Amino acid sequence: MSKSAPVLVQYVLIRSDLKWPTGALIAQACHACTAVMHLFREDPNVKSYTEDYTRMHKVVLEAKDEESLTKVSESLTSDNKDFHLWIEQPENIPTCIATKPYHKEEIQTYFKKFKLFK
Repeated sequence: MSKSAPVLVQYVLIRSDLKWPTGALIAQACHACTAVMHLFREDPNVKSYTEDYTRMHKVVLEAKDEESLTKVSESLTSDNKDFHLWIEQPENIPTCIATKPYHKEEIQTYFKKFKLFK
C-alpha cells in the first residue's frame, strides 16, 4: 500500500478588524489568491495545485489587526516563503495575505495561532 502525496494547501489570512461588508472582505481574499497564483504561475506547486483544481485545499484564517498581518508577512519574507500581501488601493490598507500552495508541513507553522475566519 503506497502513501498518498502530501496535500498542497494555500493559506489565506484576512484582517478581522476591518469593519467592511462581508463581500468586500471576500474580494480581498480573492485578489490576494489571484495575485499570488499569477506571480508564481511557473512554480511546480502552483502548477500541480491548479491542474487538479477540483481538489484545491485552502485554509482561510483571521488576523486580528494590521500588526498581526504584518508580523506574518515579515516572517514569511525572512524565511523565503512565497506569498502576496494584498494592499487595497487607493486607501493603501494591507488587508490579506495569500501564500502560494505549499505542502502543509512546510507552511502551517506560520498560521497555527490564527482561528478560522468567521
